Order: sequence, then C-alpha cells, then structure tokens
Amino acid sequence: MSNSTPDMAPSAGRPAGARRLRNLRTRLLSQAAIQSDRLVNDELARAGARKWHFAVLATLEEFGPLSQAELSSRTGIYRSDMVGVIKDLADGGLVERSPNPADRRQNVVTLTRQGNRHLLKLDKLLTDVENEVLAPLTPAEREELARLLAVLVDHHGRRA
Repeated sequence: MSNSTPDMAPSAGRPAGARRLRNLRTRLLSQAAIQSDRLVNDELARAGARKWHFAVLATLEEFGPLSQAELSSRTGIYRSDMVGVIKDLADGGLVERSPNPADRRQNVVTLTRQGNRHLLKLDKLLTDVENEVLAPLTPAEREELARLLAVLVDHHGRRA
C-alpha cells in the first residue's frame, strides 16, 4: 500500500484504518456495539419506546408481576432509574402498579394487555433491526456470534 493510494475498506468505501486497530477485537466489538445501539435506539424512539421499556416489558412477560426492586435486579436497571421507567410505562397504560399485599411499602408491577401488545410490536421492530445489523452473517454465524457474546457477558458478570 502506498501513501498516495489508501487501502479501501470494501464495505464502507472509505480508507481502511491501521491493521493494528482492525485486529483489536475489543475495538471491533465496541464499534459494532455502537452502530447496533444507534440503530436500536433510533427505531425504538420511532415507536415511542426506549431499551429500558423493552427490558421491563419483556421481564414482566416472562416472570409475571414483580416488585420494582426485583425488576431492577432482573434487568440491571438502577433502582433510581426504574422509578422513571415504571412511570413512563404506567402513564402509557403498559403496566399497572399496585401495592404489594405482603408488604404495603412495595409496589408490584404487572404487564397489561396493552403492554403485551406493545411488547409484541417491539419484538418485531427489534427483530428487524437485528436482521439489518447482522445482514452480512449467515444463520450459523449469527448463532455462533450469539453464543460467543453470551459467554463474554456471562463471564463479565451480568446478563440481561
């Protein structure tokens, strides 16, 4: 490669970066995550949602009614942030809050029918985004990527 003719990155049509950067897996992982995160956030925003909304709705759908503390623990959303997320979802009719009969100081959060319908809409939206992000990969490569990412996330302590 000469200084006057940069090596071109075939997929982006722009000059390639230094080989050292291209071979640094953590950097590639970060760049892929940033690109994926941007697409996910943009599409969720178009649907009037955020990632935390999806996390809470999906968790309630799978585990049933939970306290805000348990939701925080299961989703990895800080308790202080969970209050606002639950308020957003309750204001939209997607969840209901009610006092815990066993401990009136706690609220139990329950997914509503409208919340379940919204969750299905978000599932479809996120599947479409995932298909866009992973378009260059075969189905087998997608499965392997998911497996490897789960290993990394589990190893580093938190899987949401």
